[in-house]
Amino acid sequence: MRVGIYARVSTHDQQTLPMQLKQMKEYIKNRNWKLTTEVQEVGSGAKTRPRREELLKMARRREIDAVLVWKLDRFGRSLADLITTLNELRDIGVVFISLTESLDFSTPSGRAMAGMLSTFAEFERDIIRERVKAGIANARENGKPHGRPKTAALKTDEIKKLKNSGLNNSQIAKKLKISRGSVINMLK
Repeated sequence: MRVGIYARVSTHDQQTLPMQLKQMKEYIKNRNWKLTTEVQEVGSGAKTRPRREELLKMARRREIDAVLVWKLDRFGRSLADLITTLNELRDIGVVFISLTESLDFSTPSGRAMAGMLSTFAEFERDIIRERVKAGIANARENGKPHGRPKTAALKTDEIKKLKNSGLNNSQIAKKLKISRGSVINMLK
């Protein structure tokens, strides 16, 4: 089994990276697997994790058979992201293993755990959606405006004057700091 390991710490101050790598390498050695790639990343709350994406590209190209992480929260940016990634790995036939949680998604119990995680992620999305809807309804009930402010609509007269003065839609948009599409819509 060709394995790619992924280790991440949130800040340079954290000293757990060497410990994560050591434990994962021991695990691979004990299973008689082959370490194909070792990915290390430092960053907290980053929207993009380029090194993680490189590892996933290797999985998609089937250059590795398994992804090994020290802990689930080191790999996923959110529960939804984690579930999406785990489902993708499963669909392409790449095993996912989280060392400290003893989750091995190549086993029946591991796959059952992945299903439960997926259910919790869907539940989390539904709860967030309900809270947002309730917040919007409450704001409307209290007379507070919701949505984007109507900045372009407030500038209709000025848009028409600038158009009559010979400016094109792009020039008007730039001058008024609104989108070209808004200018076009206001001129209709």
